[in-house]
Amino acid sequence: MINWMKEAEKYKDEMIRDLEGLISIPSLRNDEEACEGAPFGKGPREALDYMLKLGEDNGFKTQDVDGYAGVITYGDGEESIGVLGHLDIVPIGEDWTKDPLKCTQENGYLFGRGVLDDKGPAMAGFYAMKMLRDNNVPISQKIMLTLGCDEESGMECMEYYKEHAEVPKYGFVPDADFPATYGEKGGLHVLLEGKADTKIVSMEAGTRPNIVIGKADLFLNEWNEDLQQQFDFYLKSNQLQGSANKEGELVRLHIDGAFAHAAEPYKGVNAALHLLNFVGVALDDAFARNTYEMLCDWQGKPLGIDQYGAYMGFLTMNTGIISLKEDGSCTITIDIRYPNEADVNEIMSKFEKVCAERHYDLHAVMESDSKPLFVDPNSTLITRLMDVYRQYSGDHFSPAKTLGGGTYARKFENFVAFGPEFPNSEKTTDAFVGGPHQRDEGVKIEDLIKATAIYAAALEALAK
Repeated sequence: MINWMKEAEKYKDEMIRDLEGLISIPSLRNDEEACEGAPFGKGPREALDYMLKLGEDNGFKTQDVDGYAGVITYGDGEESIGVLGHLDIVPIGEDWTKDPLKCTQENGYLFGRGVLDDKGPAMAGFYAMKMLRDNNVPISQKIMLTLGCDEESGMECMEYYKEHAEVPKYGFVPDADFPATYGEKGGLHVLLEGKADTKIVSMEAGTRPNIVIGKADLFLNEWNEDLQQQFDFYLKSNQLQGSANKEGELVRLHIDGAFAHAAEPYKGVNAALHLLNFVGVALDDAFARNTYEMLCDWQGKPLGIDQYGAYMGFLTMNTGIISLKEDGSCTITIDIRYPNEADVNEIMSKFEKVCAERHYDLHAVMESDSKPLFVDPNSTLITRLMDVYRQYSGDHFSPAKTLGGGTYARKFENFVAFGPEFPNSEKTTDAFVGGPHQRDEGVKIEDLIKATAIYAAALEALAK
């Protein structure tokens, strides 16, 4: 029996070298650059080319699915097992202490945008497949590493893929936590849109619904010493950093919060909501006050949508984008992760009810809804993945779980998220190590190598 941990250690330097090249590619979706063969712009296309060439150079079969995704395949079985990773990244963000487009090694960690979400884990999936091939492990099913280019902004790539390429029978997604994840919350995007009667001249905050707004600005044309004192007091009392600066005839208010993944909004500080709270109180602005009071709680209690699921836990809510123009037109994008017991129509009706009761300027519209994922936790897929995880991690306590984030697993039948983050990993550096969507995104090298070994063992167990 092959000890995959020892094998993975042999490949460590080579894998990090290949990951360095992938991290250097700014594979952020850019619709202005979209063209045939590059539907999400130059960056995702370049990252896909990089991985397909890596597959070809290592002797694997590859397929380019029109730039939406790519496939690297090992084996020729009639049935297939899939590993689904993604090559696109979220916006870089600010306040990095390392180069976000360089795979920096420091104190046993790798830092760079995508090392954890999801370029590092995708590379781990590739090397797991390579290790099986190099060790001549007999498999009866072919293994397909599918790499998408639009996971972070809608998963349009997988919708296209399902219509134009082979869908594996079952498999896993290395884009979450260990152990195996048998359920994912539903993902609902709600828009509040219309005309706002407000003293705010304009406001543009947030880049993606799935990121807590970590920095925000708005413009006012009303300002004086008393308001400056109130703003200073607000910042101090809420332990925030911010500024008020004159720009022409207007004043720009700025607040620094903390970025975080929308699946865990309680780990972030929403700077835009703090700005609205200040304006609502200090300037007696009904629109700003109503917006803050409705959206300030990450569980959605003021809206009456709070809920705790038996398997999936709390419903979570994140205000991800606020766009308020000088003519008063306004759109607010809200990301809601809901347990499988929740009723989306009821959530929308409660938004409408509260907006009406408050005589709120904007109305609620459902922009999109992704249904929850739920796989039987006693299924063969889950039990085999759990067996492998326990063998290589030594963790016999942590159970299979559910999560709030949405992965590619929800797009295919019989797929679940599986790693790469470990529940009991101890931090071994004094440096800040950011998680997905945060500054200084990082991963412990030891954990990435261990995840690679687990993926190799999992593919061996599933493909035999």
